[in-house]
Amino acid sequence: MGNIDLIIILTTAFLGSIGHCIGMCGGIVVAYSSAKIDQSSTYLQQTAAHLAYNFGRVTTYAILGGIFGFVGQVIAFTPTTKGILFVITGILMILAGLSLIGNVKFLNSAEWSISKYAWYQKSFRKLMSDRSYGSFYLLGLLNGIIPCGLVYSFAIFAASTADPFSGALVMATFGLATIPALFFLGFITKFLQKGSLRGTMMKLAALLVILYGVITLHKGYNFIAHPEMMKE
Repeated sequence: MGNIDLIIILTTAFLGSIGHCIGMCGGIVVAYSSAKIDQSSTYLQQTAAHLAYNFGRVTTYAILGGIFGFVGQVIAFTPTTKGILFVITGILMILAGLSLIGNVKFLNSAEWSISKYAWYQKSFRKLMSDRSYGSFYLLGLLNGIIPCGLVYSFAIFAASTADPFSGALVMATFGLATIPALFFLGFITKFLQKGSLRGTMMKLAALLVILYGVITLHKGYNFIAHPEMMKE
C-alpha cells in the first residue's frame, strides 16, 4: 500500500465523516457529552474524554482491518487469486460508492443494527453511567462495531491488501481521519448538520470510493492478465 492509497483513504474518510458520521454517530457523541462529561470540568479533562472515546473507535477499526486483511491473505495465495480479489473488491467498492450516494440499496441491504441486541444495550447503559476515562474508551470500542456503510467500504479495501498489518493500517487511518469532525461536533454541530454541506461532502466521499473501486478493478485485471506481476 503506497502513499497515494493513504492520501485517498484520509481524504475520503474525512469527507465521509462530515457527510455520514455526523449523522450516524453524532447522536452518540451528543449523548455521552451530556450524560458523562461534567461541563464544569476543565477543557483539558473534556478533551481527554473525547480522545479516549475516539481512540476506542480507532482500536476497533484497526482490529477489524487486521481480520479482513488476514482473510484477504488467505484468499490471495497466487497472483491470479489476488487479481480476482482485487476485481471483487473493485466491484464492491463501486457498489458501495453508489449506495453512499443513494443510487443503489447495496449497503442498506447489508447493514443490520447491532444496537438492537440486549447485550449491546446493557453494555451501552452501563458505560453511559460511568464517568471514568476507561469507560469513554470502552464506549468507543463498542461504537466501532456498529455496522456502517462507510466502514464497510474501507473493510472491503482492507481485505484487498491481503495483509493483516496493512488491513489494520487502512482501517486505523480511516478511523483517525474521522476524529476531527466528531471531536469538534459539540462546537460546530449547527454548521456540520446543514443539509447542503453534509450532502456535498457525502457525494464527494462516495465519488472517491467509486474512483478507487475503478482503480482497484483495473489493478485486478492486470494481475489476472499478467500473472507474472508478483507485486502491486
